[in-house]
Amino acid sequence: MRTILAIDQGTTNSKTVLVSEKGEIVGRGSAPVGISYPKPGWVEQDPRRLYASVCEAVDACLKAAGPDVVIEAVAISNQRESVTAWDAEMGDALGPLVSWQCRRTAPDCERLIAEGHLDRVQALTGLPLDPMFPGSKFRWLLDRVPAGRSVRLGTVDSWLVHCLTGGRRHVCDASNAARSQLFDLREQRWSEELGEIFGVDIALLPEVLDSSADFGRTQGLPGVADGTPIMAAIGDSHAALFGHGAFKPGDGKVTFGTGSSIMTTLAQYIPPRNGVTTTVAWRIGGKPTFAFEGNILVCAASLPWMADILGLADVAALVELAESAAPGGPGFVPAFVGLGAPYWNSDARALFSQINFNTTRAQMARSVTDSIALQVHDVIAAMRAQSGGALGALYVDGGPSQNRFLMQCVSNLIDHPVIQCEAPEASALGAAYLAGLSLGLWTDLQVVARLPRNTQTIEPQPMDRAGLLDAWNDALARSTSRETQAKGE
Repeated sequence: MRTILAIDQGTTNSKTVLVSEKGEIVGRGSAPVGISYPKPGWVEQDPRRLYASVCEAVDACLKAAGPDVVIEAVAISNQRESVTAWDAEMGDALGPLVSWQCRRTAPDCERLIAEGHLDRVQALTGLPLDPMFPGSKFRWLLDRVPAGRSVRLGTVDSWLVHCLTGGRRHVCDASNAARSQLFDLREQRWSEELGEIFGVDIALLPEVLDSSADFGRTQGLPGVADGTPIMAAIGDSHAALFGHGAFKPGDGKVTFGTGSSIMTTLAQYIPPRNGVTTTVAWRIGGKPTFAFEGNILVCAASLPWMADILGLADVAALVELAESAAPGGPGFVPAFVGLGAPYWNSDARALFSQINFNTTRAQMARSVTDSIALQVHDVIAAMRAQSGGALGALYVDGGPSQNRFLMQCVSNLIDHPVIQCEAPEASALGAAYLAGLSLGLWTDLQVVARLPRNTQTIEPQPMDRAGLLDAWNDALARSTSRETQAKGE
């Protein structure tokens, strides 16, 4: 059986799937990565452990699939905006993988804003000056590299390609480059001007390739023949959009995980505003497809936290408890590391609001599950306000997307159908489809769009949106007023 081995390297796990030429998943594997919090607001990972988890996931996937598969190519989808540095000659990591969740460079971003760089950075990159994005994190890494080392900088896809090819290639794809804050979206190249703003030598950055391209040949990946081509790399949210076949302008997807990414395909480049970003969805044949995106920093990560606080066995028990309560109780804002789109407030803090002696455990559980849908609502509203066009097919993926109750809450609140997919591995499938295009397994996007996808549409149900949104907006105001309170204003 001819297959593509798709690696989906995420924040908490590395997952792998084997995808047949019929577009079907014939094997799965996963392994935990590990994450550390050395200081409040700091989030990092070990780059070596990250690659080891990929190898473990590949091994598990191959064992599950059995001996009758032939791996034609490898494809990569990856967590984005997490960056690291390594030695160009020795190949060893020179620092931690600074996570996309990390806020350690918030003061640097504030300084750049105070110096008047915000508008220019947004105009060139489609991204705000926020510590989620890598520009300031690259500078942080460079400031801590030991003297005399030859440095390479990169996002997770470039680190994985480095490891998978035995250090032979220093490359990334256009979607990951577009999230770096050092890439000019219109010119589709690294920007010397942005490098000067952030204090980063762009010569240290990888060569930018199409998302569907030749990224090199494997060497030393256990269970995979040396010389197997790596034929695709793409950021995980972009890969999910591609995996769903959301190729028409207005089509979109919501990926639910540790955080959440909402993305809608655009017919052309539109400058960002209203708290959403503009990005490269993917690039094929040198031509970029653009998309709006809103990044939610904390999504499903709040669920196990709340389950533990309430003394529940697991997230399933939390969701069951939440389902027993009506919406509209206390408000909850999951700003554990600030707020992302569409608010972009690094100083916001997590809180409950409007709690009283009548507040029940079920209501508190419901306020946490509702916060997932409420954040999605605000991003979708910002996108609708900016694009002026209708929202098309909206797909949902990621582990929480398999829960009917959670997705019904999303559909109700945005007043739009959402499409559940039977296989939650949309990111891995999107990367595999791109590799299949490189190999000629599938000839064009129309063929990819027709590949089998088992889906179920959830229609919105009537609800008191206004009451729920009032409680949410009150909680948001309290969460984001902490900076003002601290200043005594």
